[in-house]
Amino acid sequence: MQVSKSQFEKWVAEAIGAVPEKFREKINNLAFFVEDQPTSLQLEKARLSGRHGAVLLGLYEGYHQAMRTDVGPVLPDRITIFKYPIESLASTEEDLKKQIFRTVRHEIAHHFGSDEAGARKAE
Repeated sequence: MQVSKSQFEKWVAEAIGAVPEKFREKINNLAFFVEDQPTSLQLEKARLSGRHGAVLLGLYEGYHQAMRTDVGPVLPDRITIFKYPIESLASTEEDLKKQIFRTVRHEIAHHFGSDEAGARKAE
């Protein structure tokens, strides 16, 4: 299932907006990006480089909030959502939108310090 990049980005924005307010108001210094697919460096960061059949849907890069100290201005943490891998898992627009929402919630959970098991529960 494929959609235009603008439609995909719209659904990512909707997914961010659908995060409960009690969490959304605590998101701090975080930027969201949509890319077609992960780079080899991003696959390495996710420890998926060279793993046959491994799919990376999103990636949180930064220091989760529990580890932050007040050191002054810093570049924002990043969440990147990967369009092509997510599309490859969906057979309908509804499936695609649901996967986008799950992926955004999963990566935001990492921003708050969840490990993989905890982030899966947030989906």
